[in-house]
Amino acid sequence: MLKARKLTVWRSRYEVTVRGRVVTTWDDAFWRSGGEFELDGQHYQVRGNAWGNRYRMLDAAGGIVASADRVGRKRWTVQAAEQTYHFQRVSFFGSEQELHAGGRRVGSVRRTSFWRGDVVADLPGLPLPVQIFVLGVVITMWNQQSAAAAASS
Repeated sequence: MLKARKLTVWRSRYEVTVRGRVVTTWDDAFWRSGGEFELDGQHYQVRGNAWGNRYRMLDAAGGIVASADRVGRKRWTVQAAEQTYHFQRVSFFGSEQELHAGGRRVGSVRRTSFWRGDVVADLPGLPLPVQIFVLGVVITMWNQQSAAAAASS
């Protein structure tokens, strides 16, 4: 299980831990969708399209490690290593995202603190870099939704 703790109120930067051990820091991109992180000496970039509904995770050489499609919709997918992972928003007004396999819920990504922005991701079966990718994509999606809501008020 991943736990992401927001480090500052001013910026979308999260310290990511697994079983209490810091494994990386997710840094949200400032001017575009996505972010970056380093894991076990390997640098990854996450880049989204202009609409924020498609993302790619690139390794240091620019190779695609994982991709996400239909992000922000009720149902969306992640592809990595020829495997497809299915996600679903729990409710229209909720922010929790569930991982589904074989038609049933097997994991989730959810906020643990609305005010601080902390997040927990339980994504069994996904490699750790892909788990962090999903976590980053969901954080980015939530930030975009918050910004859009604030702009429309």
